Amino acid sequence: MPNTQTNAGRSRIKSSSTIRESWGDRVFITVVYFMLTVVLIAVLYPLIYIVSSSLSSPAAVSSGKVWLWPIDLTFDGYKSVLRNDQVLTGYANSLFYTACGTFISVALTIMIAYPLSKKTFVGRSSLMMFITFTMLFSGGLIPTYLVVKTMGLIDTRWALLIPNAVWVWQVIIARTFFQNSIPEELSEAADIDGCSDIRFIFSIILPLAKPIIAVLSLMYAVGQWNAYFDALIYLKSQSLYPLQLILRSILILNSSTGNMDASEMIKQQQMAELMKYSLIVMASLPVLIIYPFVQRYFVQGMLIGSVKG
Repeated sequence: MPNTQTNAGRSRIKSSSTIRESWGDRVFITVVYFMLTVVLIAVLYPLIYIVSSSLSSPAAVSSGKVWLWPIDLTFDGYKSVLRNDQVLTGYANSLFYTACGTFISVALTIMIAYPLSKKTFVGRSSLMMFITFTMLFSGGLIPTYLVVKTMGLIDTRWALLIPNAVWVWQVIIARTFFQNSIPEELSEAADIDGCSDIRFIFSIILPLAKPIIAVLSLMYAVGQWNAYFDALIYLKSQSLYPLQLILRSILILNSSTGNMDASEMIKQQQMAELMKYSLIVMASLPVLIIYPFVQRYFVQGMLIGSVKG
């Protein structure tokens, strides 16, 4: 009898697993796969086009012959970029701004978000209201510039690290994470064991906050790496320019023809177009390299606390 019941159960499982999908389900799945394929092509094709253009000859790029694969494979664009001292200096500056800026921003964000997540923090609702208010209204460019100038940060590296160190949206995300993911019992147990607040933060809170730290680091790093407007406003020395501002300067410089003849002007414009794609690829490499290592924490940090049960 037990064997008969087991065989019957297996047959039911097998029959349920072989149930054919209805016509409507097939149409729905087909439409979903088609839409996903279109989105994949729309996202992937610009990346392929930029890489192919950076590996093609200047004449092929300027004439619009590059469509999918490189034409007349060459590395002249990358060689020109690497021979340019301004590009190397800008690359080093961008790495410095991204690393230091991300560390400062993440540290300040956690220092603000964690106290605001504690129910025992007096006045946290009023303080959070003032912080959120800055998302809707700001002082504007001129008052911000005057503040930076008064603090003596003009034409210094600190001008790109301090004024926009904390983003309100990241503070809200971090505070929500601490509220929903860090039990109050941990703090109470630490107090009973005589653990100090500093040790509690470094020994318990930060290890548990790895997902949100990864999320904040990726957001701040991408924003800091792509930023150029603050450098355009606050910096005067080219030795402090980030890579994005160097790219802008090179393209503007190469677009000025001066007293060159027609052939030289065409060659310079073609090389400027090729260097543009090569610089875009080189500027995107750090983010593309870092993202796979933090993707797991990024997804976990974005979803954690969104569903409670």
